[in-house]
Amino acid sequence: MNKILITFFSIVVSLGAKAQTSSEIDINPSTTYQSIRSFGASDCWTADYVGRYFSDSEKEKAARWLFSSETDAKGNPLGIALSQWRVNLGAGSSTQGDNSNISDKTRRTDCFLSASGKTYDWTHAEGQQWFMKEAKSYGVPQFLLFSNAPLIYYTTNGLANNKDNKSSGSILKIGCYDDFADYLAECTSHFTALGYNIAYLDPVNEPAFDWADGQEGTPWTNVEIARFVKQLDKSITAKNLSTQILIPEASAWDRLYQQCSDYNGRASNQIEAFWNKANTNTYIGDLQHLAPIAAAHSYWTYGTDADLVNVRTKVAEATSTYGLEAAQTEWSLLGDAPASSTGFPSSYDLAGYMDLALYMAKMIYADLVYANVSSWSYWTAMAQEQWSQKNRFYLLRLNATGDTGKESYGDIQKGGTVTDSKNLWVLGNYSRFVRPGYTRVAMTIPDTKLTGLMGTAFLSPKKDTVVAVFVNYGSVRSNISFNIDGYKVLSTDTYTTDATHNLSHATLAQGDKLSLAKKTVTTVVMKVDNATGIKNVATVKGKKNARVYNLSGQTVNSKHFRGVCIVDGKKIIRK
Repeated sequence: MNKILITFFSIVVSLGAKAQTSSEIDINPSTTYQSIRSFGASDCWTADYVGRYFSDSEKEKAARWLFSSETDAKGNPLGIALSQWRVNLGAGSSTQGDNSNISDKTRRTDCFLSASGKTYDWTHAEGQQWFMKEAKSYGVPQFLLFSNAPLIYYTTNGLANNKDNKSSGSILKIGCYDDFADYLAECTSHFTALGYNIAYLDPVNEPAFDWADGQEGTPWTNVEIARFVKQLDKSITAKNLSTQILIPEASAWDRLYQQCSDYNGRASNQIEAFWNKANTNTYIGDLQHLAPIAAAHSYWTYGTDADLVNVRTKVAEATSTYGLEAAQTEWSLLGDAPASSTGFPSSYDLAGYMDLALYMAKMIYADLVYANVSSWSYWTAMAQEQWSQKNRFYLLRLNATGDTGKESYGDIQKGGTVTDSKNLWVLGNYSRFVRPGYTRVAMTIPDTKLTGLMGTAFLSPKKDTVVAVFVNYGSVRSNISFNIDGYKVLSTDTYTTDATHNLSHATLAQGDKLSLAKKTVTTVVMKVDNATGIKNVATVKGKKNARVYNLSGQTVNSKHFRGVCIVDGKKIIRK
């Protein structure tokens, strides 16, 4: 097997010889896993406020950071080039003010339908639409529309949530399933006509929860979800749309593959419910517009390294059983701090901004490698920093006009400023370089540990680019070299994010060396030529598969043969 040795130069300040390890890493592009669809983020809850009330310079800066694939003169990325933008289709609670049962006004949302239920006003959600336009102009290839709750006109209590926890199932009126389905399909049709690629429509969000107050939301049982998705499939078909329905947006991975005891078992074991034909009251796997993708959130299942591996491995097994993909559609550091055994500081108070971002990188690694997710999305793109939470819940920090520190309790309806974060740039180590259609390929790191060096490798659709993303979660520098089977590396660039750098770019020459400092995320982008690989079945003196040499005359399999080899019409003579 032909192996090309690649080494790289040091990007960051040396830690000294005693704090180093060395690894030789094998990348085998012929062993493939999942194809990547997207890396994204949600516009909830504040994009509408930023788009409407912030200055042009501030909101344009936010859009550039989120969507741009451009670089500065030194090759440093100006943005993280998200490949999916998740847009919330609100339920109309903003019209109810304090009577909405939602105290935080930024979590009250607009909708496009008038109270009469007969006319649409597409000027609503102006700020959200501003960011949609920016995303499209920057070339974001994919949009996902999602709903947290039915329109207030269609609910049993006239609200966008389950006040007083009166309903054990959906607050959508039984007689309004078709109305709400038609509304979602009409919104999809409208934005599709405007040139947006609405790849997915997600009508359900975390259906197990009660959603008694605080924001828009409704519980759903699996039977109710199946019934509504059938109706939504009809509405999408009637409008001749190609958009696929994405479900069930489970609140945690384990709800996809097992029966849970909390919330009376509501909305659990959902892969079996929706894709097993034996479950006749919930099976919907044959619907024309249902995506063969099981979507869930990575909340609540990341507290230990064992959970990161075991829970996600079960997800991969369950999706594989029914020929499904897995999609991670929401995650942030919600809930208790990860256990100190994971390498995370012993509390959120002791964690720095880079510690929080580094754990996100570890999460992405685990979701990609163990759950085999085809897409990964962060919650949420923009938020105010409050209550010593640092950057646990945002990619971009919002400050209201007049704020004097990082934390913000002011009214962003009066305008404000936008600041980038370590979360943004660490997510960019993936989103900026691992593009839709890239395929995860085999990469072997000796003694891989979730508290040490982790890495994933990807091959572009044209097979001309190999991207490797490394998360050095450990306490020591890791010096690495690569063996890449069957490829000649033409050029190599690296992009490093750490406590003081944001996707800092460096170009490498052959012979330069790379060592990955502790607490860093580094993306290595290699332009490659597979001309040295096996191109087709070679014929040697009339015998197929007798022996294959590459174009440089080197052997590419383990058996020895002497003679003439024909590879892509060129003779190679081996004496």
